[in-house]
Amino acid sequence: MKKIAIITGASGGIGQKFVRELMKEILDEIWVIGRNQRRLLVLKEEFGEKIVPICKDLTEDTDILSISDLLREQTISILWLVNNAGIAKMAPSTEFSISEINQTIDLNCKAPAELINICIPYMEKGAKILNISSASAFLPVPYLNLYAATKAFERSYSRALNAELKPSGITVTAVCPGWVDTAMLSKEIDGKKVHFPGIVAPEKVVKKALKDAKKGRDMSVCSLYVKCQHLNVKLLPQKLTMKVWLYGIRKYFRGVGNE
Repeated sequence: MKKIAIITGASGGIGQKFVRELMKEILDEIWVIGRNQRRLLVLKEEFGEKIVPICKDLTEDTDILSISDLLREQTISILWLVNNAGIAKMAPSTEFSISEINQTIDLNCKAPAELINICIPYMEKGAKILNISSASAFLPVPYLNLYAATKAFERSYSRALNAELKPSGITVTAVCPGWVDTAMLSKEIDGKKVHFPGIVAPEKVVKKALKDAKKGRDMSVCSLYVKCQHLNVKLLPQKLTMKVWLYGIRKYFRGVGNE
């Protein structure tokens, strides 16, 4: 029986670091899922024959169902499932197209839930699921509200599912980093360089996430900055935390922080 890991959004940023770290685990294959075939093949060139590139668009139901077909074709045990693929955009909500709204919800919410249900039958005691949520899941975040709301779903879904699956010995961990230094971050808004307080390298997030998953934790919070942020949103009214956030981004969006 093959022992495998599955990583979505594997071709860059956090996903690529998960590939690097899971190469250290006892695995026969690491299935890397993404939309860019060329970048997936680069992963195979870098990490070797253990890498199985799977080019899929996880916003398409047919592509997700085809992953189920691939699993049925083999005798495998899934030890790790990392739902990392996601979309983020910081902008006024009125600037989102219907297509962008649908894609964000489909990729950040629907795809992880569907993949988990597809993969659980191939998991045994000790298997681990990591859903890459965000510190933005802790509170409503104006101008990042669609992304933050999808990450709140991932966090809540992960923690509840972890409780459901506890008798089976399968762990589900919501990974909730703050700002992570990847290509996903918009470095400029309206020509102004963006400052990201508490930003960390993706390696730090990944190593902490794997460590917490192995300890059976249902949530992984990386860095003291985010731990303090998590505590603050528990103690302070949400209206106040939103005002503080709006004050911090006032220079990037016209009219913000003047009310």
